[in-house]
Amino acid sequence: MDMKLEVTVIAVSDPDRAKQFYKSLGWREDADFTFSEDQRVVQLTPPGSPASVHFGLGWTTAAPGSARSYLIVDDIEAARARRAGIRQPSS
Repeated sequence: MDMKLEVTVIAVSDPDRAKQFYKSLGWREDADFTFSEDQRVVQLTPPGSPASVHFGLGWTTAAPGSARSYLIVDDIEAARARRAGIRQPSS
């Protein structure tokens, strides 16, 4: 079963400084949207990677420096069963 890392949400204290850091590594800027004074989301992707990072303001309540990643699967029921240790009938 394919499980792909799609996005990692990184808690940052300074979105502009974080954006500058990742862009200095050659990461592509995919989005930078400001919704209000307290809400902003920035998305950057490393060269050649299908996965990206998201950070900003009002995006996560996690402490700066922490991260949360998301796996993407084609079949959520099979992924859940596999994680729970339930054998799936072969097709």
